[in-house]
Amino acid sequence: MHVKKSLVVGGLLAGLSGAAPAHAQLGGIGKALDRAQQMRQEFVFTEAEERQLGSNISTKLRDRYGVLQDRAVHEYVTLTGTVLAGASSRPALEWTFIVLDTDGVNAFAAPGGFVHITKGALALIRNESELASVLGHEIAHVTEKHTLKAIQKSNAVGAAAQASRNDFLAAATERAYESVLENSFDRGDETASDRIGITLAGRAGYAPQGLASFLTALSERNKALAERSGMFASHPEVRARLDAMNRTIKTDKLVATATVASRYAERITFKPVPVASVPQGGASAASSPAPSSGGGGLGLGGMSALGREKSGSESVSSAGSRGVNPDRDARGGAVKTLITVRVSAAQVAEFRKGIVA
Repeated sequence: MHVKKSLVVGGLLAGLSGAAPAHAQLGGIGKALDRAQQMRQEFVFTEAEERQLGSNISTKLRDRYGVLQDRAVHEYVTLTGTVLAGASSRPALEWTFIVLDTDGVNAFAAPGGFVHITKGALALIRNESELASVLGHEIAHVTEKHTLKAIQKSNAVGAAAQASRNDFLAAATERAYESVLENSFDRGDETASDRIGITLAGRAGYAPQGLASFLTALSERNKALAERSGMFASHPEVRARLDAMNRTIKTDKLVATATVASRYAERITFKPVPVASVPQGGASAASSPAPSSGGGGLGLGGMSALGREKSGSESVSSAGSRGVNPDRDARGGAVKTLITVRVSAAQVAEFRKGIVA
């Protein structure tokens, strides 16, 4: 009986396929399938669109926090970042490294190769291996297209996909900026960025423990906070992350030992500001997006002290979604002008010579 039904249905569909197009056969189902395919295509960004999206986000971040007007510091950060980006899975991107003028401890990665780190983060970092690991983490967010994936998951942007391409890209920019500012990557993205970041640093000759040592210092800095704040607010709990990094170091045989502390001390002379003393607000705070329900902070500063981390869902809720986030809400500098730095292959090669234990 089942065989006969199958033959009848098969014959019917065969007849329909010869007599009418798919839409006529399937009606609303066919239209829905076509629309789903169209939306999948709309969520595919060209490299030019990815770069423009990142540029728009970077402009918003610079407007919010200002840009440190110190070319020497920008060149140093750019040289460190270029060593890592050149060994990444996307070395041909036009990588741009920007130091934001705020005492809040934070870092932000925007699509297309824009990597931002704050003056406050540079002040808390103690050596070049720590800087390399932090930059490597942000580079990984770009190479793995984590922000673009967050856009693809956004219902708000999905609705905009039914409008024009320009409207869709405008909505994508707003959603992506919120995601970057709130550091709302999911656990898998953050864990992958930890792994890739320390691997890039370790293979460049830096001690791969740099990220772990920085996170430990950051956790100690934030021990009095009731909530997570700023960088890595959405990351898995500190101890779990440290354990995962140790496994990566062992499994991938990352044995480099260079910390390059003396060069870092020569180039970066900022003093860290206690989290309770970070100036808040200012005119730039008005441009803050509404808190997102999914949460976190990009990356670093969102740690409570070791041993008392709070568990969370797959996308970790952060202080950002509850309105308490002193690093995210830190006051920024008044000057927004981008410091454009281009380093030559010869400069990078010379810089590499200084990565020694």
